[in-house]
Amino acid sequence: MARTRSRYAPDRGLTTRMVSTMFFIGLLYVVLVGVLLAVLRGAWPVVLILAGGMFVAQFWFSDRIAAYGMGAREVTPREAPELHGAIDRICALADMPKPRVAVAQSDVPNAFATGRSEKTALVCATTGLLRRLEPEELEGVLAHEMSHVAHRDVAVMTIASFLGVLAGVVTRVALWGGFARNSRGNDPAGVIIMLIPLISAVVYALSFLLTRLLSRYRELSADRTAALLTGRPSALASALTKVSGQMARIPTEDLRKAEPYNAFYFVPAFASKESLGRLLSSHPTLEQRLDQLARISAGLSHP
Repeated sequence: MARTRSRYAPDRGLTTRMVSTMFFIGLLYVVLVGVLLAVLRGAWPVVLILAGGMFVAQFWFSDRIAAYGMGAREVTPREAPELHGAIDRICALADMPKPRVAVAQSDVPNAFATGRSEKTALVCATTGLLRRLEPEELEGVLAHEMSHVAHRDVAVMTIASFLGVLAGVVTRVALWGGFARNSRGNDPAGVIIMLIPLISAVVYALSFLLTRLLSRYRELSADRTAALLTGRPSALASALTKVSGQMARIPTEDLRKAEPYNAFYFVPAFASKESLGRLLSSHPTLEQRLDQLARISAGLSHP
């Protein structure tokens, strides 16, 4: 018997964006593999095996790799009673199965969720976040992360990121492996092979922009649905303000380690104000998020 949907408010805009992103990502993937097959005709079995193998590995193991890279360690209720208690309350409110619970030993105040589905989901908070937030603020942050699991956008982001990884690998192999050195004179095949790095770079750039556009919207959606579920948008706004303000006090070295995983985090970590990440951020601005929460708070106060 199928389980009923969670009590998180549905977001048609998010669903539309997820479907559109996956369609265009799939189209780009077909183009990239098609180009490789056309150029490397004699090696087409190798291309298909490698592309298929990377896709399967990315789908099945990317969430574990991301969790490992961010230092997540699963904890029991005895080890982290406050964290487990908050997630238990959110699961009861949302009518969702409990995800795996983890803690990352990091002073960077943040949280993230990974997983292909509710069955494989993992929600993690850093020790820096647990130390700084009040219980109601922590609950707001965790409700935000659980929204990603309920709406399955965390799975879409995980799969969508695969194409960028593949295109990046192809580009590096083409540049470092010496495709250009293997081409001779004005040989048309050699010219086409030399175009592989350029095509791969374009595919990478397009997939990067597609995932960034989805990522910004999904963060606003998670804020909105978490605030409606808990009925305390002010607690989430307080957590956002506190966490964003604390980022400036974190050592630059720690922020640089966290920066590659910004798309997963509750609040992005930037090593400097001039960081290129701010121009192509995976998250909306703090002002946008606070404005939305203020409107929700006003709506709840005056139904």
